[in-house]
Amino acid sequence: MACITSRKHPTPPSLPRSVAAASLLALALPAYAGTTATADPQVRDAKRLPGVEVNATRGADYRADMVDSPKFTQPLLDTPQTIGIITRDLFEQQGATTLTEALRNSPGVGTFYAGENGSTTTGDGIYMRGFDTSGSIFVDGVRDLGSISRDLFNIEQVEVTKGPDGTEYGRTAPTGAVNMVTRQPMRGDRAGASVAYGSSQQQRATVDLNRQFGDHGAFRLDAVGQDSGVPGRDRVRHRRWGVAPSLAFGLGTPTRVYLDALHVKQNNVPDGGVPTLGLTGYASPDPTRPQIGLAPRVDSDNFYGTVQDHDHVTVDMLTLIVQHDFSDDLALRNTTRWGRTHQDYLLTSFMASAANLLTPDLDDPATWTVARSNPTFKRQSNRILTNQTNLTANFATGQVIHNLSAGVELTEEKATDVDVAPLDGTSWPAANLYRPDPRVGGLRYGETGAWSSGTTDTAAAYLFDTLKFGERWQVTAGARVDRYTTRFDSVALCGGRNAPECGTLPDATPVPGLKARVVDTLPNGKLGVLYKPAPNGSIYANFAVAQEPPGGNTLLFSTSARSADKPDLDPQRASTTELGTKWDLLDQRLLFTAALYRTVVRNELTQDPVDQQYYQTGRKRVQGVELGVVGRITDDWGISAGFTTMDAKVTAGQAVSNDGSQDLAYTPRSAFTAWSTYHLPFGLTVGGGARYAGSMKRGTDGAVGTPAYTGSYWVFDAVASYPVNRHLDLQLNLYNLFDRDYVAAINKSGYRYTPGTPRSAMLTANIRF
Repeated sequence: MACITSRKHPTPPSLPRSVAAASLLALALPAYAGTTATADPQVRDAKRLPGVEVNATRGADYRADMVDSPKFTQPLLDTPQTIGIITRDLFEQQGATTLTEALRNSPGVGTFYAGENGSTTTGDGIYMRGFDTSGSIFVDGVRDLGSISRDLFNIEQVEVTKGPDGTEYGRTAPTGAVNMVTRQPMRGDRAGASVAYGSSQQQRATVDLNRQFGDHGAFRLDAVGQDSGVPGRDRVRHRRWGVAPSLAFGLGTPTRVYLDALHVKQNNVPDGGVPTLGLTGYASPDPTRPQIGLAPRVDSDNFYGTVQDHDHVTVDMLTLIVQHDFSDDLALRNTTRWGRTHQDYLLTSFMASAANLLTPDLDDPATWTVARSNPTFKRQSNRILTNQTNLTANFATGQVIHNLSAGVELTEEKATDVDVAPLDGTSWPAANLYRPDPRVGGLRYGETGAWSSGTTDTAAAYLFDTLKFGERWQVTAGARVDRYTTRFDSVALCGGRNAPECGTLPDATPVPGLKARVVDTLPNGKLGVLYKPAPNGSIYANFAVAQEPPGGNTLLFSTSARSADKPDLDPQRASTTELGTKWDLLDQRLLFTAALYRTVVRNELTQDPVDQQYYQTGRKRVQGVELGVVGRITDDWGISAGFTTMDAKVTAGQAVSNDGSQDLAYTPRSAFTAWSTYHLPFGLTVGGGARYAGSMKRGTDGAVGTPAYTGSYWVFDAVASYPVNRHLDLQLNLYNLFDRDYVAAINKSGYRYTPGTPRSAMLTANIRF
């Protein structure tokens, strides 16, 4: 049994001595400056209150001016950070139903990584600016645990904050976080529903009902039911249903109380991907059989799983939010949440390696088979209990105006993983490479007796203050300290890789495994300086830091020498410097943003080439430019667009890309996304969008003959909607109009990939009462 107790006291990170300057003013902004009107400061600085909805009268407006969290005290125009808000109007018009689909509106954010070797990434496996961000997903500012796919049926907006967010959220990924804002009850009565049907038998229905009771109370119910195939993928299925009832009291009064519940059940058939055989860059995993590299590509529709494959997910959440306004300048907000996620998962993964790819007749590919040799199990539960208290205050000290946000957070998180494996040596038969038959089963599996459990208790305190020096200058400063204790316990099967010795016991006997307790303090901070050359514009410089300790994403430790989750390691540290500008254009209808950023991640684990030991001497860096525009060009013409470049490299340590270069894997060098619609005089709305992702390199691995990178691609979508009457709209979405064949994600070894969605359609009836 390994027992580790660690207590670390890192010193707070300091600001760099100098910040590199860059010119962004060459952009053609002055031509628009004279067309804008000065906004009333009280209107600009107003908070978005739960239960308040503002809808455009004609064309869609994809712009939101405020982040929901009270930690952000200024509107986006005056916030010195790259932040994108994906509104409900935008993702519903696109027919997006999951968080991963909504995030296509943020350039360079996506699920580019398909998993390591035989295992497959599950749920919202998001990469942002070169780093895995799937452990930095929040709902109403509270961490949302579990590797699951999140539905948007009760979501009002999705907020993407880029750069270290340790000051806002505590432990986070180095390059950003995602926050989903739930819908809340409002005064007034309304009811809506939608029914959708599309390619591959996609079927989905939602309900949104709001009813006011008394003068200050309201009830809201959101519900969803879905049973859908996946275009271009045989057998893969998404089945779910969910309800989200909520109550509100005191609406329109100084004291408001919101009580929310969420229950979601999923019964999916997961996707293990397709062999890369036949793709550009594929040779042969076996030099003695070069004919394999000349074989035709397999059908991207093929499903190599079995009838036993499943992904069962249960999500429960209870939230209590209390808000009280002492005055116009002093407000208190308290959030209490209990949440639980359970996932039971079995996927027939495979690796088309030389040993697993059999060729009975080398000259006849129809006889070739691939072994279904890697059943991937996951039986994991996550739980969170938190209480967050925030106080916002506006006051002046002399000539300086302060917008202050301070708070404390107390959180307990727990993750439990139960080991499941095949029993009695049973296995599935091999699949024909070109005509796989999923109608097989018979695998006997069960719990092995091994398990792991991690619990983290965190007490955090933070303080943000925006200081306004007249009408031109603002300084935004923030600091946060998290004191956490992680307790980890496990039972392992002896005799395996990185497992305890068996001694006199038989192999695979459950024995005490790693037991550890880590106590640490994570200080984080940010500092931004903003100059307003005009009321409708800002120029800023910002520096921020974040830290992620071992076990940060999962709360579960590892004994592997190459794992960053070893409990005796120091936290991973990230710092970002950003220079940017934001402008309100066209009479405040359109928000334009531009930023130059550089993120450096330290304490990365890397292997010394001499003694072959692992040390935290690695360093990675990503830098680039990000541009964005969102809002309305006219009352009838809405737009949301973004472009980014990402120069992501290893600056110290071993290469992580398969071609031996220092580039980071799963990171396109450039990415673009755009969506635009126009409302015609007779009611018809037409529009569409485009997405571009540059080529990406896969991770380093010992695989032979597999593609080292994926190609770049463009995808175009379209939409048309028409109000049949005041109660019914019809909406038609067309995806991948030109039926572009592309690789959406690739796994580390390059044996498998996830095909992009082919041309498909979805027809939706939106009903209002």
